[in-house]
Amino acid sequence: MSEHNPNDAVDYILQNAKKFAKAKAERIYIEEFRKSKKAILMQKSTESAISAQERDAYAHEEYQELLLGLQGAIEVEELLRWQLIAAQARIDIWRTEQANNRTEGKITM
Repeated sequence: MSEHNPNDAVDYILQNAKKFAKAKAERIYIEEFRKSKKAILMQKSTESAISAQERDAYAHEEYQELLLGLQGAIEVEELLRWQLIAAQARIDIWRTEQANNRTEGKITM
């Protein structure tokens, strides 16, 4: 792991922080819009019973498309999140290696 420069990992985090923030915002927006979409679709339903309106809303093609969008947003967010975690782990590994090298240097003197 010593071939990885911790500065590259930090640069990666800085370069991708905005992408991660955007991905998370998109996911949260879609999650919240899902509630609005359900209400809109329930209003369009010809059923009078609330449970039937809800059933129609969940079964509606537009609601299913929204769920696919949510799935994609979560996938993007999670990929970025784990890449950022991996970059942080590289920094931690480098830090540990440096501490180990200092300790070895003290032992051999």
